Amino acid sequence: MLDFLTRLLKRHCGGSKDLAKERLRLVLVHDRANISPELLQLLKDDLVRTISRYMEIDEKGLEVTLDTSDNAVALVASIPVRRVKRAVKMASV
Repeated sequence: MLDFLTRLLKRHCGGSKDLAKERLRLVLVHDRANISPELLQLLKDDLVRTISRYMEIDEKGLEVTLDTSDNAVALVASIPVRRVKRAVKMASV
């Protein structure tokens, strides 16, 4: 999780004021959503595992964040897809 946040914050091209503002925004979003970093990591792992059954993805470029707007929280995922798998075995539920 720390690696993910570090990569996310390194992409931000601004001064220390902007960086501090972005870190505070992330903390507030997590607080409002009442989701711990550990839970967000579990969600990310589940997404990778599920999507990987159907598509070959670039896990290094994967970004999963929480975003807020107008008292709503959204899970935002950017998942680079390398290719779609053609033969998918359907598992019985």
